[in-house]
Amino acid sequence: QVQLVESGGGEVQAGGSLRLSCAASGRTFSTYAMGWFRQAPGKERDFVATITWSGSNTYADSVKGRFTISRDNAKNSVYLQMNSLKPEDTAVYYCATRRGGIRVEDYEYDYWGQGTQVTVSS
Repeated sequence: QVQLVESGGGEVQAGGSLRLSCAASGRTFSTYAMGWFRQAPGKERDFVATITWSGSNTYADSVKGRFTISRDNAKNSVYLQMNSLKPEDTAVYYCATRRGGIRVEDYEYDYWGQGTQVTVSS
């Protein structure tokens, strides 16, 4: 089992920044791929970014150039630096993990955190 706990959400004005953190515990974290997803009210959960154990990453087109995913295997943590935030980034952000490489579909992920709310006001 792997437990994930997100933090760092909040409310920010458009153009601002937030940094989300996800702390993992349980099984070996360093060999797992980590992903961030988000779900806005009334919408499906969408892929945001993912990173492998070695640091390879990929992003959704909607966040490229604005968001940066990183990880610290020594701290069993993954981060999402979000810059130039827009009102359409408002959502609950979820951290997830899976064995193996990069995947962008949520059903490919085995463990999920409880989510953290990000609200961007215009």
